[in-house]
Amino acid sequence: MTRPIVPSLMASKRWLLLCLLLPLPFFAVPSITGRGIRLELTHVDARGSLAGADRVRRAAERSHRRVNGLLAAATAPSAPTLRSDDGGGGPVTAAAAVHASTATYLVDLAIGTPPLALTAVLDTGSDLIWTQCDAPCRRCFPQPAPLYAPARSATYANLSCGSKLCEALPSPRSSRCSAPEPGCAYYYSYGDGSSTDGVLATDAFTFSAAATVHGLAFGCGTDNLGGTDNSSGLVGMGRGPLSLVSQLGVTRFSYCFTPFNDTTTSSPLFLGSSARLSPAAKSTPFLLNPAGPRRSSYYYLSLEGITIGDTLLPIDPAVFQLTASGRGGIIIDSGTTFTALEERAFVVLARAVAARVARPLASGAHLGLSLCFAAPEGRAPDAVGVPRLVLHFDGADMELPRASVVVEDKVAGVACLGVVSARGMSVLGSMQQQNMHFLYDIERDLLSFEPAKCSDL
Repeated sequence: MTRPIVPSLMASKRWLLLCLLLPLPFFAVPSITGRGIRLELTHVDARGSLAGADRVRRAAERSHRRVNGLLAAATAPSAPTLRSDDGGGGPVTAAAAVHASTATYLVDLAIGTPPLALTAVLDTGSDLIWTQCDAPCRRCFPQPAPLYAPARSATYANLSCGSKLCEALPSPRSSRCSAPEPGCAYYYSYGDGSSTDGVLATDAFTFSAAATVHGLAFGCGTDNLGGTDNSSGLVGMGRGPLSLVSQLGVTRFSYCFTPFNDTTTSSPLFLGSSARLSPAAKSTPFLLNPAGPRRSSYYYLSLEGITIGDTLLPIDPAVFQLTASGRGGIIIDSGTTFTALEERAFVVLARAVAARVARPLASGAHLGLSLCFAAPEGRAPDAVGVPRLVLHFDGADMELPRASVVVEDKVAGVACLGVVSARGMSVLGSMQQQNMHFLYDIERDLLSFEPAKCSDL
């Protein structure tokens, strides 16, 4: 009797199918966690024409707007304010006040099947991933890439109102699900007056030739105001469930920002197991905002004091502490260029620096900075001697080199302290993070750091 061949044929077909699937670069979230991803960040000014004093002024203005937006989000009322899209019975959604949408670093990725390349703002100060969508787009600001069109992607899908990620939006379920069209509606407003409005959906995201992840949730924005600095949207890296790191399930990520004056060299971002430092790295714990989960997306730190030269400044530690209502504190942020210190601390710092620099004061109004010095006649601004600055965090001291403290206008012959004043909270900006490798250990709630030449990583 002839033996049946059907099982062997079926086994052969299964083997052939497996062989066809294995080479594909698509993988699930656990594989990313194990393998890690490296991405390259581009400073926003590298894609523009600003240089010198204009670039410093823009960075200062951007820092002020950013801090104001961060503060507005941290101190927003617990109950979101409802808005109506058309004022006449249209869908009602909740306005989630978040940070200012000004950009400092941009990341290139692709979305959809086939993938559409786009550039997005990398933001450690928010959670939502979103891009402008042609579905069609009611209002869209200019962007460098074509609009993402959901109808052209074979892997696009709307998220239902009952999904866990829809429930994670900072608005009441009744407002998200009252719209006549299917799906999970969202509305985010930013501290600088810009906003994005659309539906929460999922699609495939491609981060490199060997890293495509299916089913990432993002905001498909069809009514957007403002702009995001030469980009098409935003990638949130905060602590909430909608952020990229949370959705990927990675327990750690790291980055290393190249110097502020270097607009040609990219800065590396590592996700997953590729994020690691040496045993010599210092660590300080993250703090949670006591006001509750809705305000805990920021990466808060415990700053205990500041030293200039060899002198610990007489700053009341309470200036940097988080209050029970969720006000105050200091966060580390990728989108703020110049560190912002609460006004009471900034005044003490500025006076101490001025007393230790043996140069006449100069106007920094054209740069948007308040403490500047005149360079010696016939010499470059870098001849202005500024003492070392040390930030004392809980369990770790961060000593900043001069290049991370001073910005210069060589044409005007002035050197300025690259720190701005703020009211209500403090922010560790990206300039003071330059040439320092930072690792965010989400599982252990630790920030680790060590000096590094970022261009060599």
